[in-house]
Amino acid sequence: MATTVTTKTAKPNTPPPPPAGHVKLHWRIRLRRDKSLVIMTIPAVVLLLVFNYAPLFGLITAFQYYDPLAGVRNSQWAGVEQFTTLFQDPLFWDALKNTLYLSLVQLILFFPVPIVLALLLNTVLSERLRNLIQSIVYLPHFFSWVLTITIFQQMLGGAGVLNQFLRQHDIGTWDIMTNSDTFALLITAQAVWKEAGWGIIVFLAALATINIQLYEAATVDGAGRWRRLWHITLPGMRGVVVLMLVLRLGNALTVGFEQLLLQRVAVGHQAADVLDTFSFYYGIATNNYSYGAAAGLFKSVISLLLIWGANKLAHAFGEDGLYRK
Repeated sequence: MATTVTTKTAKPNTPPPPPAGHVKLHWRIRLRRDKSLVIMTIPAVVLLLVFNYAPLFGLITAFQYYDPLAGVRNSQWAGVEQFTTLFQDPLFWDALKNTLYLSLVQLILFFPVPIVLALLLNTVLSERLRNLIQSIVYLPHFFSWVLTITIFQQMLGGAGVLNQFLRQHDIGTWDIMTNSDTFALLITAQAVWKEAGWGIIVFLAALATINIQLYEAATVDGAGRWRRLWHITLPGMRGVVVLMLVLRLGNALTVGFEQLLLQRVAVGHQAADVLDTFSFYYGIATNNYSYGAAAGLFKSVISLLLIWGANKLAHAFGEDGLYRK
């Protein structure tokens, strides 16, 4: 007696079965389980919505002759006239050139400093000494830019400690705080002193994830300190370094509004004007809000393109970047 065997073909769109022991929880159960974490994130989400997403609705003023008394609804539309005027303004191109120049200087001179500090701090064996050094280098991050620039003024200004020492020894004074030619180096030095210590936190966390057994095996094989650094430490940090570089490039057009605003009078607008100060002085300060909004929108679009391009470049080198492919 012949028996027929029927085969049941699976539907092409049938999802694969869940792995053994996997239980898909209902969203209410997950919410109840992670309630504490959700409550902790609520303040951050609210701040993000209020200060990052809500102001996006104001970008519509870049296409208007915005009048604060009339409001957004009743203001006259200008189309792209604000952008046409913006691109014909030589002061705008000067501000853009200063922004790119200062960003490049800080990328070259500032970005590697937290990485080097993290590597040096990671070699300190005494935990008490390491914590002391961390506390010292973290401290300037909590100073305001007003206090930071005041400290530099007291040290490097015309009546500062450095020039007083030079006068006492009959040596010509060195005017640093008002020299427009060295202004890029000055603000980079201020940024390094203030933020480099805080920037090492991420890189120290990356160093902590490297398997210590790799160092032990390399030491047994006869690898010295520099070989361990080159073949273990730096490759272990590469993903984090690329991620921070992508974020840095995406934020390249934001050089430092408050820092430059406080020193603009001392060195002149030719050296200190960037896109942020341009939007303030030629937009908000002159009640030409639409003009300032147009400059801000231009900066946002270019920043988005920069971070997109940097992320694509990270993918080309085999790194995840901000998100995976």
